[in-house]
Amino acid sequence: MKTYTCRGYVLVCLFLGTTLSFNLSAAQQIALNPSSLNFGSISPGSGNTLTVQITNITAGKISIRHASVSGTGYSISGIVCPIIIRAGQSASFSVTFTPPTAGLDSGNVSLVTETWDGWRDRGLPSTVVLALSGSGLGSGQIGASPGSEGFGNVMVGNSQTLPATVMNSGTASLTIAQAAMSNAAYTVSGLNPPVTLAAGQSLTFNLNFVPVAVGSAPGNLTISSDAANGPLNVGLSGSGTAPGQLALSPASYNFGNVNQGASATMTGSLTATGSQITISSASSTSSEFVVSGSFPATLANGQSVAFTVTFLPQTSGTASGSISFVSNASNTPATEAVTGTGLAPVSHSVDLSWNASSGPSVVGYQVYRGSVSGGPYTQVTTSLDPTLAFSDTTVQSGQTYYYVATSVDSSGSESSYSNETKAVVPSP
Repeated sequence: MKTYTCRGYVLVCLFLGTTLSFNLSAAQQIALNPSSLNFGSISPGSGNTLTVQITNITAGKISIRHASVSGTGYSISGIVCPIIIRAGQSASFSVTFTPPTAGLDSGNVSLVTETWDGWRDRGLPSTVVLALSGSGLGSGQIGASPGSEGFGNVMVGNSQTLPATVMNSGTASLTIAQAAMSNAAYTVSGLNPPVTLAAGQSLTFNLNFVPVAVGSAPGNLTISSDAANGPLNVGLSGSGTAPGQLALSPASYNFGNVNQGASATMTGSLTATGSQITISSASSTSSEFVVSGSFPATLANGQSVAFTVTFLPQTSGTASGSISFVSNASNTPATEAVTGTGLAPVSHSVDLSWNASSGPSVVGYQVYRGSVSGGPYTQVTTSLDPTLAFSDTTVQSGQTYYYVATSVDSSGSESSYSNETKAVVPSP
């Protein structure tokens, strides 16, 4: 027996007691056009489909027994095995690439064929491999923080501003093309499309709520972009409340009589009623009345804040004016009348006199004054007085004073204090 090798198969034959062995290889039976597929770069989640033509390059019929695909994101369609193709004829199928993520992706389509004699497969199978390649593009992924904004209760005509952030959590840049509001009570600032955000980049902007009517005001911010997960919607909520009023107490101020050059102060309070109120400023129509307090101030409903009004008469006679408080209340500005009378200054003096001293060589006298009986005393004469009388013009209205005098001789020696005398200054 002899063994012969031919074309990859082993054939054993017996010729006159001799065994022959042949190796017969499987020849390619089909041609593919194109011979490989490159899908290029595709955004994750998107798909691209290419067509492949199968041509029978044998002299007889062939059977495609099996078709399979490998690689992430690849699929085949348009071919149901087994399929018979005559000599020189063609068939086609499709390959679709849908990358689930960014990055390079490769695979293969394997077609297993056999020759066909009309009613059964003949010969050994042949496998043709179609190489597949493609890449998933990096994509932008848009998001917002917070995902929704609640403005609470805001007085009609007032505004409330809250910050928000839009970010790109994807692997490629994205471009924001538009930011649109569904309710005119809301506006956006600091986000001015077109805006490009690189991968990992974020942008903080402001959302503004200015209610135009009492009641709930739902809304939505829609941010349109080329992100893979766009558009982005941010829910907005808020309610408009009716304006409150600012109550003043007391209703008016009368300072009565105040000496010119002196001052008098009265206190008052401001109370928010109906809603929160912001007092921005306080003013007076007359320089003789000064209003002061901690302004600006924001008062919750029912809360009060104190203020003072000071009367500083600059001339004698009746003075009048008004004080006002500017706020976001419906009764702004809230005003009150203020009046007072300035009195001309009253001059008082204490006239003193005494008997001549019996001591020798007396050349003058000194006068001393105290605020309590028995002293201590302070000298009120500015020089030695040679007379027996003195007028003290530095006294104040409504005060009580105690006076003593001393004599001074030619050598400068000063006597002890005289008897004390009391003087009561009227008011005013």
